Amino acid sequence: MFAENLKTLRKQKGFTQEELAIRLHVVRQTVSKWEKGLSVPDAELLIELSNILEVSVSDLLGSKITDEEDVDIIAEQLARLNEQLALANQSFHKFITILKEVMLALIVILFLAAIFDRWCDIWYEFGNNLYHMING
Repeated sequence: MFAENLKTLRKQKGFTQEELAIRLHVVRQTVSKWEKGLSVPDAELLIELSNILEVSVSDLLGSKITDEEDVDIIAEQLARLNEQLALANQSFHKFITILKEVMLALIVILFLAAIFDRWCDIWYEFGNNLYHMING
């Protein structure tokens, strides 16, 4: 929710990611990560972001917060978002690890098949030469 809200509100205000990043004293890649849902800003940056975009923090987060000044509530929501991101990243990294293992296994199998194929060729040649030596 936050990622989509941020991107929409930034575009509505006519800011590029770079312009918004400069106002927040962060790099453009940080804003990009927020908009992609790969990370979230801390509570202070979230408040500054809502001021720059001229919206409430609750609108930015996409949920109702009764007291915007209550940083604990904001921090709690950010912590939940971070937990969700961590779980998503953990699943992604687990998938990548399994993919690497499968690819390695395939490479080993192909390597062994190539060695076995060459070994069979050598023995075939040896047998053929031996046959011709014996039979003349």
